[in-house]
Amino acid sequence: MGWGEFLLKGVLIGAGGTVLMDLWAVFLALAFGHPKANWAPVGRWFGHLSRGTVFHADIGQAASFPQESALGWAGHYAVGILYGILLVFMTGSSWLAAPTLLPALAWGIVTVAAGWFLLQPGLGLGMAASKLPNPNRVRLLNLAAHVAFGLGLWITALVIA
Repeated sequence: MGWGEFLLKGVLIGAGGTVLMDLWAVFLALAFGHPKANWAPVGRWFGHLSRGTVFHADIGQAASFPQESALGWAGHYAVGILYGILLVFMTGSSWLAAPTLLPALAWGIVTVAAGWFLLQPGLGLGMAASKLPNPNRVRLLNLAAHVAFGLGLWITALVIA
């Protein structure tokens, strides 16, 4: 299998994992009234990354960018796709031929660290949402979303195998 095929499969697997993560969020919104995902603050954060600013005291007070929500959604999928590509390159062609749950699920769970230790502090929420009034609830929801992401990686890999 060539690099191009590895890359394509990684893109598809990452996108599939991200879709399942988003479907999980829709389920939470419909079943439990959980707030729908708001990717505009993340879009603002990505916009400021392009200017060299990673960490904000409060992303809501940072200068806005046009189309922040679209930028946030695009960034969300770009990161998910990057994670899919990394999974494919870490696991190799044997996993792609016969995908197993454990590598995808473990990788999905590991990726929550980027949210806890880069994105959330970058938004001004503290490490692992420590500045929020309910950090443990947020952490649990983050973890559940990344479990859904890992399951989506695996299911997508099964579909394309």
